[in-house]
Amino acid sequence: MAHIKLSHVSKSYGSGTAKTDVLRDINLAIKKGEFVAVVGYSGTGKSTLISLIAGLIQPSSGSVTIDGSPITGPSPDRGVVFQNYSLLPWLTVKDNVGLAVNQVYQKDSRDSRQSRVLNTVEMVNLTAALGKRPGELSGGMRQRTSVARTLATNPQLLLLDEPLSALDALTRSVLQDQILDIWKTHHQTIILITNDVDEALYMADRVIPLSLGPNATLGPEILVEAERPRDRRALTGDPKMRHLRNEIIHYLLAEKEKERRQSPHVPVSLPNISPIDISMHRPAWFLGLRPKKRKTLQTSL
Repeated sequence: MAHIKLSHVSKSYGSGTAKTDVLRDINLAIKKGEFVAVVGYSGTGKSTLISLIAGLIQPSSGSVTIDGSPITGPSPDRGVVFQNYSLLPWLTVKDNVGLAVNQVYQKDSRDSRQSRVLNTVEMVNLTAALGKRPGELSGGMRQRTSVARTLATNPQLLLLDEPLSALDALTRSVLQDQILDIWKTHHQTIILITNDVDEALYMADRVIPLSLGPNATLGPEILVEAERPRDRRALTGDPKMRHLRNEIIHYLLAEKEKERRQSPHVPVSLPNISPIDISMHRPAWFLGLRPKKRKTLQTSL
């Protein structure tokens, strides 16, 4: 039985003429411990898909299950790392992570909760920044704090909603490797949402493109059979990986071209305007003309 299963899932917002169909007929089965990446353009419904699996929203039709049980709401077993850091600016790294730990492990002793916080912060190499607030951290350190806060609750399923998209390339590659190390150690099931094809191929076991909306649906899945741990330089020169990359990009570009053909061509009409003569609205000194001398009134006592 699949660990996570989506069966004929569709999601719409609004009703009547204001109805927006975001996702249509999503079918996906994910095994326990698998790393799956969903890749697509921004605004296609990738975050909606993550929210459905997290239980933050409910499908308009179809079902989302975990180990055969329907997902009806959020749970500590499903941790979400969002694109924005979502950290409380007045709390330190230790306290931001501790906020999640104290909520989930209320019955544990204070020492046990403290130990969990420290171990998780060490896992993402932030021990030296325990007492710092978000405003004192770099973007990569803030995102690592966000990852640590989610990992501290020991979720079975880790949902990554474009968590690295705002980072520079070097920081992004470091965090990619840290997430893979954590996955290798703790064997969580991971679903990564990204718009970076190379990132998806480097990290995931399977890559599934998402078509353009409205009514976005999953495209043909790509199985990534490269051995782990993976080497970025080796993958770049691997003909099989280049073929997979081209296959995904070809699908996404074809979706974009389909959207362009289906969109009605509306001619753009420019407003009927006349140029303004600036000489009528500027003082004489602006136009290089010598202003007239003002007459002064002489008075004598």
